[in-house]
Amino acid sequence: MSTNRLTIQHLLTAEERAALDAFCTPGRDLPALANFLQVSFAVDLVLDPDIVRGYATDQSNLPGRAQALARPVTARECAVIMCACHGAQLPLTISGGRSNLTGSATPQDGVVLSTARMLAPAPAVDLTHKLVTAPVGMLLEDLRKAVRNQSHETLIYPVDPTSRAEASVGGTLACNASGFVPGAQGATRDWVAALDFLLPDGSFIRAEHGQYVSQGGRFLFADGDRATEVPVPTYPRPTIKNAGGPFSKPDGAMDFLDFVIGSEGLFGLATACTLRLKPKPEALLDLFFPLPGEADALKFLDFIRARLQGRLDQLGALEYFGLNSRRYMKHETALFRGDNQVAIYLQAPAQGQALEDAAAEWLGLLEESACHIDPEAILLLDNEPSWKLFMEARHSLPANALEVVQHRGTFTIMTDAAVPPERFGEFLDFTHGLLRHAGMDYLAFGHLGDCHLHFTLLPEKKDLELGVELYDRIIARAAELGGVYSGEHGTGKRKRKDFLRCYGPAAADQLLNCKRALDPLLLLNRHNVLEMPQGPSPST
Repeated sequence: MSTNRLTIQHLLTAEERAALDAFCTPGRDLPALANFLQVSFAVDLVLDPDIVRGYATDQSNLPGRAQALARPVTARECAVIMCACHGAQLPLTISGGRSNLTGSATPQDGVVLSTARMLAPAPAVDLTHKLVTAPVGMLLEDLRKAVRNQSHETLIYPVDPTSRAEASVGGTLACNASGFVPGAQGATRDWVAALDFLLPDGSFIRAEHGQYVSQGGRFLFADGDRATEVPVPTYPRPTIKNAGGPFSKPDGAMDFLDFVIGSEGLFGLATACTLRLKPKPEALLDLFFPLPGEADALKFLDFIRARLQGRLDQLGALEYFGLNSRRYMKHETALFRGDNQVAIYLQAPAQGQALEDAAAEWLGLLEESACHIDPEAILLLDNEPSWKLFMEARHSLPANALEVVQHRGTFTIMTDAAVPPERFGEFLDFTHGLLRHAGMDYLAFGHLGDCHLHFTLLPEKKDLELGVELYDRIIARAAELGGVYSGEHGTGKRKRKDFLRCYGPAAADQLLNCKRALDPLLLLNRHNVLEMPQGPSPST
């Protein structure tokens, strides 16, 4: 039986909390605070600017700054740090693997809390219930390997973003990371069974999926005799692949796990998680096939969606290498044939068939699609060398694009927009036409099954302002078509204006009210998703 009344717990004793409240007051200088935390709690707060500087940026390359660094090992240490920063009114930014592209882990002042050392307890697989408990500091790919090893290759954790070798488990929770699998099941949210979670003031909640569900758009956070009412976002949310801002539910009935997963640290910090697993397919068929042009790729997408009755999540992947990808791709001569300009990578489970039989069936489907697929050009990635070649080619696209713009003295401008399937062709026509008319160098690749492509603009120096203008127009068009500005990378600090463009100022006000209910001074992960005002809410 679910309830909207969450029971707050504490990892610190009442005496410890009282000591923190008494010492950690506004204006307390950092050296004194660091000494207090070390002496009283054996928690280190690093003030060495050379060390702190190493945690002041993430892969977004946005400029960042911080004055102190905490590297906790346990949830208790996290609670100490969060309680101290809350009392001292110090901005606190949570940092994981720092693999994100939007600046969500880039501090703009105050203290950085790195979860990289939160590696215990080691992951433990429950074979009976198909679950794994995991520490948040662990790299996602290490967790995926641990699941396969402990289950003797019978279970997998299926979320597989491109950055899985660099992203931490906690980071994937914070941004609702997704991977190759099309549909909702490709994203983290669908696989989280339980969380240990610290609120901005260091108080603690342990929640299982379905245990806490908001009623009338409200949670009640109960701490003894005191209860805090916390609203949830209810603005309309495109029901497509969507990493644009925290989860929202127009009917006001939201699971607490949905509330915090994908919230980019606005509402607190996950310190441990339990994730659902699925049986590992007996065999996977991996196919790469080039096509003459984008019209054939869209025709194939319609064909396979109809054939699978809309259930593209039956596939392990449906990826697209679109216009100009061939020009920027390593190993293109091994992957493309003749004048073919685009290509698709498809992964499908063999579903009890021998791999040879599954391959024959899919080759028949490719021919049936009537999409001008040359049978001689189809590559079966059925061995380590061919798979390695394909992955090197896939990863070379953003790397080679980056090399080009660095040579030009500029930077890539990449879209992350996703749109509804019925508007996908319209969106592609608009974007290609816009970029071609402007004479902008670009390439397009991404997740065909989710109608989610990355248009990567490669401007010359003289065209930087134009590139930003074109990006804005592309995102505006995606929103007009019922889409969203971010399919997988989130909002962070880089895409705050995109959140406003997609959802509007009323949604921003809702989100700010949710944030203030839990974090009145707006100290935790400030300026993620929204550019936040200084100071408490008017009623505080």
